Amino acid sequence: MSRRPLPTPPLDPTILRTRLDRARKAAAGAGTDALLIAPGSDLRYLLGEAGGSFERLTTLVLPADGVPALVVPKLEAPGYAHVPTVELGVELITWVDGEDPYRMVAGRLGRAGRVAVSDTTMALHVLAFRDAFGDAEQTLAGPIVRELRMRKDTAEVDALRRAGAAIDRVHARVAEWLRPGRTEAEVGADIAAAIVAEGHAVAEFVIVGSGPNGASPHHDVSDRVIEPGDVVVVDIGGPIPEGYNSDSTRTYAVGEPRDADVTGTYAVLRDAQHAAVEAVRPGVAAEAIDAAAREVIAGAGFGEFFIHRTGHGIGLDVHEEPYIVGGNTLTLEPGMAFSVEPGIYQPGRWGARIEDIVVVTEDGVEALNNRPHELVVLDA
Repeated sequence: MSRRPLPTPPLDPTILRTRLDRARKAAAGAGTDALLIAPGSDLRYLLGEAGGSFERLTTLVLPADGVPALVVPKLEAPGYAHVPTVELGVELITWVDGEDPYRMVAGRLGRAGRVAVSDTTMALHVLAFRDAFGDAEQTLAGPIVRELRMRKDTAEVDALRRAGAAIDRVHARVAEWLRPGRTEAEVGADIAAAIVAEGHAVAEFVIVGSGPNGASPHHDVSDRVIEPGDVVVVDIGGPIPEGYNSDSTRTYAVGEPRDADVTGTYAVLRDAQHAAVEAVRPGVAAEAIDAAAREVIAGAGFGEFFIHRTGHGIGLDVHEEPYIVGGNTLTLEPGMAFSVEPGIYQPGRWGARIEDIVVVTEDGVEALNNRPHELVVLDA
């Protein structure tokens, strides 16, 4: 039995038609005859439905010139019944076991010289397309579609704003659950329930890194019992029903920190995060935001303990373009949304991270998370 994603709230067909038109123009501009969009966030962006990727082919065939088609196994077609294909000018084509959907797609596109497939297309589909298209060049659709998705429209920014407010409400309640004698897993389960209760569709991830576990940026939860004096990194998020994600990290102390260097080191981290956010504005390179945070941390002697990029884009995926990292010369533009999350991690001892989602505005930046940045000292 296959599991499908949660139902997708309907989107205005006018918005979807605009996105489809922009994608087709972008494909033509890139010298690509067609985009083949697999189930996932790209499909949700273009059709309002993510669908599910299985061994049977489902794909949106989006030619640069011609009528788009949604190719779906007949047994999966009911899951796409709410997609406004008629209003969007998209032909719905179903197929049954025993038919060759790859040849069907290739025949529809005729003598295509270059087709671009979604970055996350399953290998079994990519290789089958290669056989069906013969000499046609296959490329990735990601570089084309991400140019559209990086620049959020007003409705998308509003959705991210609501996601940010929802996860802020969860952080405001952490004191209810984070206390000595409880395990990270127990605290994490309470936080996960609150993420849903505060307006998310699901809890996509919950990191509760206490004591030395906080020095591992992608720690999950464990059976470690939280102790008085622990510094605890809490990184949480997930999608609201519209599909747009939250992602926010705050660092807590259970009573007064046991390590004497926590207060001073945390002050450096807070200054670095503030400097990076202040550097965000249109016309600035993504790498400059990373440099703003890194310079503060390195200048205080903690450079070797900042071991990841400063941020990642966010939207229908938790991690998407633009990436805020050294070497990324992409120029920031209004509508681009991403995290700003420097961290300092001291192996075997403790770690700390501060993360907000921000969006580039016409003349600066808007932070979508608004919880205090100070180290939150809880009663032990």
